[in-house]
Amino acid sequence: MERKMRHFKQQLPEPLFHPLDNLRGYDVILASGSPRRRELLAMLDVDFRVDTSHSVDETVPEGLPVEEVVPYLSRLKAMAYPLTEGDGKLVITADTVVIIDGKVLGKPVDEADARSMLMELQGRTQKVVTGVTVRTAEDMTTFSAESEVEFAPLTEEEIAYYVDRYRPLDKAGAYGIQEWIGAAGIKGINGSFYNVMGLPVQRLYSLLKTIGHRCQA
Repeated sequence: MERKMRHFKQQLPEPLFHPLDNLRGYDVILASGSPRRRELLAMLDVDFRVDTSHSVDETVPEGLPVEEVVPYLSRLKAMAYPLTEGDGKLVITADTVVIIDGKVLGKPVDEADARSMLMELQGRTQKVVTGVTVRTAEDMTTFSAESEVEFAPLTEEEIAYYVDRYRPLDKAGAYGIQEWIGAAGIKGINGSFYNVMGLPVQRLYSLLKTIGHRCQA
């Protein structure tokens, strides 16, 4: 069935209208190694490439409010890309954290840290905040999106099962909502589901629609 669906999709005719036709002529770059962000950006039917060659020191200035951490980091990542006027590059960067009790939870350092994070989150509601920056040589815009996620109570055995089987060491807060723990352990969400995955695509789509058409020689 999956093979047939892919084949059918390849036979679809080119539409006469594309909602993001204004991006035609831009070299759209997703500056993220996250497979989930690649998947989510592709849902917008945008032609893009992935470039993670410009890493940055993600040290956050002392005293920065927790809600400002991810906008700061997404801007930092975007500014690492050398752009020149007229080069047609459009860079998209993002960063996601979980916030609980005024504390930022990023990616766990190991499995023990992942289990500890999930024990802290289980049975409680936390915020997931993603900061997104869209940058060209001529302009840069940053926004953040926030979702509330309510966890059901989970036992130590359930948490150990998830961590051992899914190894969520590359995920903020040590969980992926699209995985087993999302089905078994999350009671509800207030806000964007995709934001919890790592990219608030509706907000990003609305921003990308405002990008001016690029004049090509």
